[in-house]
Amino acid sequence: MPGVTELASALLKRLDDRLPAAGDPVRAAGMAAYMRDQFAYAGVPAPALRGLEREVFAGLPKPGADDLRAIALACWERAEREYQYVACDYLRKHVACADAAFLPTLAFLITTKSWWDTVDALATRFTGDLVRRDPALVTAMDEWSGAPNMWLIRTAILHQLHYGEHTDTGRLFGYCLRQAAHRDFFVRKAIGWALRHYARTDPEAVRAFINQNRSRLSPLSVKEATKHL
Repeated sequence: MPGVTELASALLKRLDDRLPAAGDPVRAAGMAAYMRDQFAYAGVPAPALRGLEREVFAGLPKPGADDLRAIALACWERAEREYQYVACDYLRKHVACADAAFLPTLAFLITTKSWWDTVDALATRFTGDLVRRDPALVTAMDEWSGAPNMWLIRTAILHQLHYGEHTDTGRLFGYCLRQAAHRDFFVRKAIGWALRHYARTDPEAVRAFINQNRSRLSPLSVKEATKHL
């Protein structure tokens, strides 16, 4: 594919040499069924995939932004879902090598072959860390919080999940209210998850928000948000 860098080629060759051979067809069928048969799988369980990643990544130089882009896009082209998992882990490992120019690629990854497994990995760590490093990107999160694509909405809601006391509560609560009436399960679940997680830092703020807006939020969002309150 166009734009493949030398590092990307080396990493992908290692990955192609190892990942399919590590698969189990029986396990692959079960993994695909669990994901509603939306994706093909090689059949590599998570612990084995982590070990395989350590072998593939070992000794390679630090990537540049072009390497990250090439590796992620190439993995997204592969049929087996495990390639996308490897891409997510690699991006999270090297988020410091990305910059604001990576955002269009990130949006493509989130909105292509989309499901909670890759979207959440990209939202809660990579996107969150990228925005934390470049606060100007919060304007992109503002846009994504109102996007037509539900996975961009979910990403915007979840990107602060691990910010703790540094959470921008105006944005967190604002995004939740903006999409409070959204009909999709994954958006409603994200609202509840984000609020429940922030309640670890400031339970009173979340409790007050829920009490004030209970009639606007879906029962699912409220149930998830108040599990530990």
